[in-house]
Amino acid sequence: LLLTQMHQCKILIYPGAFNLTTGPAHWELLQRARAVDGQCYVITASPARMPPPENETTSKYPHYSAWGHSTIISPWGEVVATCDEKPNVVVADLDMDKVEEMRMAIPTMGQKRNDLYRLVEGDK
Repeated sequence: LLLTQMHQCKILIYPGAFNLTTGPAHWELLQRARAVDGQCYVITASPARMPPPENETTSKYPHYSAWGHSTIISPWGEVVATCDEKPNVVVADLDMDKVEEMRMAIPTMGQKRNDLYRLVEGDK
């Protein structure tokens, strides 16, 4: 969050592959929370859910059932666009003015206690 604020990020993009247990419970919830925390758009990309192979012994890797549901969330935590678990592309027009509106209406970035919390960067 501090790095997001320092660089005044307007969009955060995350890949993810939640499973069929954590996906329904946490996938959208965490995206919405990060969008509201960062007062920015959050875009997530997930692999589509594929059926298990007929003969898994011939596969190099074990089968994984991803939740899917790639999504775009607004700075207000609203779902702008999403898809289901099938192969898909999520496309949306993002109103970048909404980021500034959110940051002006709820100015949390200026309420940070620099005397208590700071980002420590390593050697450059």
